[in-house]
Amino acid sequence: MALVITKGDITQFDVDAIVNAANNSLLGGGGVDGAIHRAAGRRLLEECITLGGCKTGQAKITKGYNLKARHVIHTVGPVYYEHDAAEARQLLESCYKNSIELAIQNSCKSIAFPLISAGVYGYPKAEAIDVAVSIISKYAGNLDAYLVLFDSEAAAIAKANYPALWQD
Repeated sequence: MALVITKGDITQFDVDAIVNAANNSLLGGGGVDGAIHRAAGRRLLEECITLGGCKTGQAKITKGYNLKARHVIHTVGPVYYEHDAAEARQLLESCYKNSIELAIQNSCKSIAFPLISAGVYGYPKAEAIDVAVSIISKYAGNLDAYLVLFDSEAAAIAKANYPALWQD
């Protein structure tokens, strides 16, 4: 397994699965969720309607439709200020673990993650990066894994804290 951290647009990654930092409804929203739904097209929404939502920390898989990725793994991260720090971390770890498990169950060889919960859900970016790197490194096995950061602040933190994993 190779974990790479990079800055970019996750909707453009040519991997077996991209992970969507979704809301509980799975019906689209802002940030990476909205970007993935727009890029994948209307059929993604139609499939998500059939899933009945998703609990925080859990994950569900769909087809990728108009994306380069064959699958979208939807996971719901914690809203940071709605939990104490330990509970928020446990829920965030579950997002990564459950997403990896679904990828492996669906014969994926590569997966790209956004920085889950670190946007409007308020998870501190440095801590969110630490959780992502720790859990992906521990559980991804033989998957080629990417942590794809969209914003410059998160990218700067990751580049400074994990230079060996950074790729421009």
